[in-house]
Amino acid sequence: MIRLRDYQVRAVREMIEKSQRMARSSGNQTLVFKSPTGSGKTIVTAEFIKRLNDIGINGKPLAFIWTAPRKLHTQSKEKLEVYYQDSRALKPVEFYELSDRQIGEGEILFFNWNRIDREDNVYIRDNEQEFNLTSVIDRTREAGREIVLVIDEAHHTATTETSQGLIEMMGPKLTINVSATPEIEGDMRVTVLRREVIEEEMIKKQVAINPGFMNLFEGNRSGKWKFTSNAGESTDDKILAIAIEKREEIQRINDENGIQVNPLLLIQIPDNRRDMLLDYREEVERMLREKHSITVENGKLAIYLSEDKENLENLTRNDNEAEVMIFKQAIALGWDCPRASILCLFRDWRDFTFSTQTLGRILRMPELKHYKNEELNTAFVYTTTSDLSILEDVAGDYVTIQYSSRKDIYEPLALRSVHRKRQRERTRLSPAFNSCFMDAAKELNLKTKLDLTKREVLKELVTDGEIETIDADIEHLREGRERNGFHADVIEVEMNSLELQNTFNQFAATYLLPEYHPEPESVGRVRESIYLFFKYEFPGKFSRYDSEIQKIILDKDNQPLLINTLNRAKEIYTDKLYQEDCILNITKNWEVPEGHNYNVNFRRKEYKKCVMEPAYERENVPQGERDFAVYLDGNDKVNWWFKNGEKLEKFFAVPYEYNGEEKPFYVDWLVMFEDGRLGLFDTKGGITADTQDTKSKAEGLQAYIQEENKKGKNLLGGIVIEKDGSWRVNDNKVYSYNENDISEWKFFENI
Repeated sequence: MIRLRDYQVRAVREMIEKSQRMARSSGNQTLVFKSPTGSGKTIVTAEFIKRLNDIGINGKPLAFIWTAPRKLHTQSKEKLEVYYQDSRALKPVEFYELSDRQIGEGEILFFNWNRIDREDNVYIRDNEQEFNLTSVIDRTREAGREIVLVIDEAHHTATTETSQGLIEMMGPKLTINVSATPEIEGDMRVTVLRREVIEEEMIKKQVAINPGFMNLFEGNRSGKWKFTSNAGESTDDKILAIAIEKREEIQRINDENGIQVNPLLLIQIPDNRRDMLLDYREEVERMLREKHSITVENGKLAIYLSEDKENLENLTRNDNEAEVMIFKQAIALGWDCPRASILCLFRDWRDFTFSTQTLGRILRMPELKHYKNEELNTAFVYTTTSDLSILEDVAGDYVTIQYSSRKDIYEPLALRSVHRKRQRERTRLSPAFNSCFMDAAKELNLKTKLDLTKREVLKELVTDGEIETIDADIEHLREGRERNGFHADVIEVEMNSLELQNTFNQFAATYLLPEYHPEPESVGRVRESIYLFFKYEFPGKFSRYDSEIQKIILDKDNQPLLINTLNRAKEIYTDKLYQEDCILNITKNWEVPEGHNYNVNFRRKEYKKCVMEPAYERENVPQGERDFAVYLDGNDKVNWWFKNGEKLEKFFAVPYEYNGEEKPFYVDWLVMFEDGRLGLFDTKGGITADTQDTKSKAEGLQAYIQEENKKGKNLLGGIVIEKDGSWRVNDNKVYSYNENDISEWKFFENI
């Protein structure tokens, strides 16, 4: 069973809520679902329409149409068939599979939008059998079903005049536009942020373009970042060799860490043009064969071109032997191979623009998790195209086209560093819930309070109903003849096994709310916890999935006991998550990174003592940090300095406590002095020097320094401020700041 990530659960929930609000409006309503490439848009949409199908629209059953450009509809259909194979909740079909010339309840009709987005297409045109899309939709409506239209990769299809006419012809009650870069606003919108997808470890943390080369910006133009690269001075042969070397480096890292993934290098060649003097496929194959022994014949080269396809079977498997694939832009849409991590482009691209669709081919994580080595969490692009653009929505903090390497003067520090362990079980239940339920049951003495003899679970059926006044509004038959002119008797009968199971599932789902979303995995965890309780507390009395357990739980006298136990178990589980979230992971031997990629928000600086070369500085850096960098760079006592980052494990942090919670403090600066001492400093200015958080960080830093010096380190440091043209340091065990009296703060020159 496919497990939804937290952001996917949130997106489905928001889509359901907004679709229900929109359904109350008249006419065709459009919901735009914007989600980054690699975020699982298809799976989120599949879960959304499954839940929408369960509740209907305005009380009416639904029929679905799913359209996509090119052959993407086939890929989507295959994904949904896998997603629904256990529940059989919905049935994906193509046109020829329809029964009675209509879309049945719970059926999803898949279409290639490009085939129907033509005036002469056979699906729209009348025919003798009256079997066309128009008649199918008419028959579906006549059967009382509302149409829901899904337009996948909507930015390719949904905005043309012909497309709008087709949508109007279909007359859907609700249209879902799915895209990473939607071009219409719609009536409502649900957005998944790229940051959320990265945090769930579905896609890589960043994209590095031409690392190691000099990449220069020309500024922001019409929503694009324009830049040039001196890689354009290199030959295609050299760039290809560098890309292959990077693939081999990633392979070595995988092998050293037991990661069974063979990284794939993608070479994207331009579409054929008359003015091209070079057959790029022929030239690339020659370079691969003669310089790197990579050929179709030895299985290391795959070809994905419209006119030729080689070695594509099982290509997407992580352990497939192909190392390189040649392709053209035509396959970029919808193609999914998570082990692909490097893209190579050559100089004959004209006006090439990197977009989410282009980069999406190398963004996915092959094992749906991040690794300790940041090289494995990075996608790489190498190109001899010296003048190209990056769409602004792709750039920002994500795409990095500047690279800096650690200088050779650096010697190992072996510092103890900490980082936050990210909890992913915030909206769903993990296996830890089982023990929480057992603890709650013991605390509430559930075993002795349960009455195992009570196993009566009945449902009510209406019988012998009579209606005397036909025009009356019939709401409750049991209210009697005297009041409404109709009445009925009710009998109680036992539920069959399927009804019992469904009621049990509903019970588990109901009491997950409001803290946890009742998705199938969490509902299953509640059921499992209950079964385990009976297994251990009443050994040998029940089989694991005995329906008698369900009857005991659902009996009206026992239910309140289980509700109390579930609520208490949720409290214990939530506390456990919080406690785990407060625990910091330790890196025993932290070092300044060997290299780091910088995004478009950084500019190159001519600092001589920065340990990273070349040096980069954030464009909107606070003035105090910029001034301190200049001061360090001109200080004769300083050998080198490093401007630390934050949040990532690759950066340095010391532990501190704030409001009873242990947190990581990412100190701004690491400074190596000529006498061998290592300084840990954090610059503050104005009111930031006088906060409780700064006090906690400062005292946590001093505790760290003292503890590490006892182990043989040679550390110093503290909070740094600039006052009257002088830099001052507070390295006291107990931190305090008074802007009118900083006599206890040492001059930086004297530390």
